[in-house]
Amino acid sequence: MNRYLLPLSVLGTVAGGAVLLRDYVAGGSCPSKATILGKTIIVTGANTGIGKQTALELAKRGGNIILACRDMEKCEAAARDIRRETLNHHVSARHLDLASLKSIREFAAKITEEKERVHILINNAAVMRCPHWTTEDGFEMQFGVNHLGHFLLTNLLLDTLKASAPSRIINLSSLAHVAGHMDFDDLNWEKRTYDTKAAYCQSKLAVVLFTKELSRRLQGTGVTVNALHPGVARTELGRHTGMHSSAFSSFTLGPIFWLLVKSPQLAAQPSTYLAVAEELEGVSGKYFDGFKEKPPAPEAEDEEVAQRLWAESARLVGLELSAGSSPQ
Repeated sequence: MNRYLLPLSVLGTVAGGAVLLRDYVAGGSCPSKATILGKTIIVTGANTGIGKQTALELAKRGGNIILACRDMEKCEAAARDIRRETLNHHVSARHLDLASLKSIREFAAKITEEKERVHILINNAAVMRCPHWTTEDGFEMQFGVNHLGHFLLTNLLLDTLKASAPSRIINLSSLAHVAGHMDFDDLNWEKRTYDTKAAYCQSKLAVVLFTKELSRRLQGTGVTVNALHPGVARTELGRHTGMHSSAFSSFTLGPIFWLLVKSPQLAAQPSTYLAVAEELEGVSGKYFDGFKEKPPAPEAEDEEVAQRLWAESARLVGLELSAGSSPQ
């Protein structure tokens, strides 16, 4: 028996070290212990993955959580799970289809009618590398959901967010934005051969540009907005990539995925941090990679591109540019 003790001890040490290394690479837990008792938080795409775990983390901290999802059956189930696990009964499910401007307007109208305050808006929902689908209104799906849907939703909730100041908006982007480019001649891929990867990168670049321009417009209002790359996570977001359907890639890249790809729980920690951290009060217009502020891609810093994208987005979604919403 003794001859097995040393190998088992070594194996245990290696396994324990690997787990610690994985957690270190993944970034660890939210460093802030701040609570948000009584604050109202909206999380889009919260029925699974990072969104659900973010809602769970914020429910643990006392927030009144609204899960905004397209699939109401999954959304209700997620709300029940969160209420059961956190014993926070202020967790509700609402219908929101970001691929439908009508649905977005209906959701925002109900929120503004029923809620005097919205303190935190987390624009988490996304689609990634799907086929060449279009939204209900004819937009390329990734650009339509990842950017235009959240662009309209955020603008429709701005008055409520301003009335709730200090309040925060968190836009989930991706490191993929660095490979993106805004093609204003063909934002919806109607003229070019569709490239699902390039379309995804463009949509995530749009999120950072939107964040920059919105921050500029919100100066002095007490509302902050930041963009975030949460890390690569094991979620349903990657279901169209085909990465995990290959036995070869699963076998050869499995250990690397295990080390570098976060669990949804760990991937939700940066969103939680941006939502609650007291040290981020007043920080706006920034791009975070995990818990750390980093410079985004050069095109994401281009003010002219950001303003052009804003104007084009407003036109596409039918958003009226009142005097109050134009830059000062």
